[in-house]
Amino acid sequence: MLSKLIRWRKPRRPSPDELPYRHHSLFFWKPEAGTNFGDHLAKIIVGQILASRGLSLDDQTPSVVRILATGSILHFARDGDVIWGSGVNGKVPETAFTARHLDVRAVRGPLTAEFLRRRGIAVPDVYGDPGLLVRTLFADRFAVTGARDHVFVPNLHDLKLIGNQPDVVSPMQGWNAAVAEILSARLVLASSLHGLVIAEAFGIPARYVRLSETENLFKYQDYVYGTGRTELVYARSIEEGLEMGGMPPVTWAPDALLAAFPWDLWP
Repeated sequence: MLSKLIRWRKPRRPSPDELPYRHHSLFFWKPEAGTNFGDHLAKIIVGQILASRGLSLDDQTPSVVRILATGSILHFARDGDVIWGSGVNGKVPETAFTARHLDVRAVRGPLTAEFLRRRGIAVPDVYGDPGLLVRTLFADRFAVTGARDHVFVPNLHDLKLIGNQPDVVSPMQGWNAAVAEILSARLVLASSLHGLVIAEAFGIPARYVRLSETENLFKYQDYVYGTGRTELVYARSIEEGLEMGGMPPVTWAPDALLAAFPWDLWP
């Protein structure tokens, strides 16, 4: 009988971002468990920019494009992707980068631009991590309080080296909580790139502290060079970071990065 030939299958559960119509998507890195506030900022920033014109990533569109924004994620890029502010991950082998045709609107810094140009990909001279836009996009939400002398924001891989010490800002909490904690300090020490980015976006002195060799220097140099500085000088401990104080301030304005946002994808 026909009923014996038909095997019942459990319906596939769609992913949270899957929609039954054409729409653009945003790719950003997620850890296997939990969240990393710096990478999650991609969703927050792109969403806020679109909302400023009454748009969203869930809008139905004539075509389907994938956007890469915040994070060292270019090795995940595929042909046809739109790049707006992301960068190269120096600890990933160059052979992992396989895309040949990308629509690049902006990159994190000049080192990423050079990497792409060597592969024949056109890159405009528009630099900046989109995390720098948090101050502009959320002007009325966050305030620098200076309630604490300093905080330390570890990279996700350095979190286990720090433990539950006082004045440590976990990168695994909600993005808004992480931002608020960073803004509570008069000096921000960080091995988290976005700990540095958020602090400097709000004018708080910040210093990169290299606690381990897990992360390649590439992304930190790329960010520093993309914000008007010519050298990355870092501390090897929190104590040394306190002695050194903040890095030279950024000389960067948000206008070019905002103007490079791919509005044309939403007709």
